Amino acid sequence: MIRYILQRLFGMIVVMFLVLTIVFVILRVTPGDPAAVMLGPDATAQDIAELRSRLGLDQSLGVQYVYYIGQVLRGDLGQSIFLNIPVTSALLDRAEPTFFLTLFSLVIASVIALPVGIYAAYRRGSFVDQAATTLAMLAASIPSFWLGLILMQFFAVRLNLFPVSGYGGPGSTFLDRMYHLTLPAVALGVVSSALILRFTRASMLDVLGEDYIRTARSKGVIERRVVLKHAFKNALIPILTVLGLTAAVLVSGAVVTETVFGLPGVGNLVVSAVLRRDYPVIQGALLVIAALYVLINFAIDMLYLAVDPRVRY
Repeated sequence: MIRYILQRLFGMIVVMFLVLTIVFVILRVTPGDPAAVMLGPDATAQDIAELRSRLGLDQSLGVQYVYYIGQVLRGDLGQSIFLNIPVTSALLDRAEPTFFLTLFSLVIASVIALPVGIYAAYRRGSFVDQAATTLAMLAASIPSFWLGLILMQFFAVRLNLFPVSGYGGPGSTFLDRMYHLTLPAVALGVVSSALILRFTRASMLDVLGEDYIRTARSKGVIERRVVLKHAFKNALIPILTVLGLTAAVLVSGAVVTETVFGLPGVGNLVVSAVLRRDYPVIQGALLVIAALYVLINFAIDMLYLAVDPRVRY
């Protein structure tokens, strides 16, 4: 088990090192002078020179790379050009809406996909199975931002049941903010449920045909226990994998949805940074999202230890 954990930790370090290198290269291969691109066409030569010095772009590539790695290891992601605050502070200020939107969306996707996927596999070939598969394919083909606009038009504009946009005022309660997140979370959750449903169904179908399932039934074990305890527990490995991947995709995929609903999250911050060419913010967001990907995958690997005893050995 210790070897398994060490291997995963080593893999995390390698992946993050590669991400750091790629992010470093992206800025340096930008056509033209990166400092001039950041400041725009109205910048003076003195402004460009000052920014180049501030970003360390006047040093050799080797020195810049070593300095950049050391800076990130210290937790310093740089200074935002337009916000004039540390990138870390800018990301932390916008983290709450993105975190709860991701969590809320994942819960909705799981509540939809897991029961439907289990039942569709149990009733393989039935009308319910075919309908669930068709709806999953339909949901997978719908862009989340388009579904968000439809939900906004119907539930917010016509029925006036939910707010059109925003995250509540400065003094809003937690429940009020979750109320503002309902429509975007439903939009992301419905689209994300398609992949989870298909994986749940496929994994359950593989397990339901195993000999130990037939043995459990022959011993008189009640059907609900056979399906939920014996079959579902042994089908959890691929389901946990797709849940982890979905959570990671939701973190990075909420960019457009946050923009549509006017949420002050990380996605909205990244869009603004791209439009303003605020490269330090873009780099910092890329690193944070990549780190979240790695951490989520590591957490899923650790869950394997609890779900499948064979992994420990």
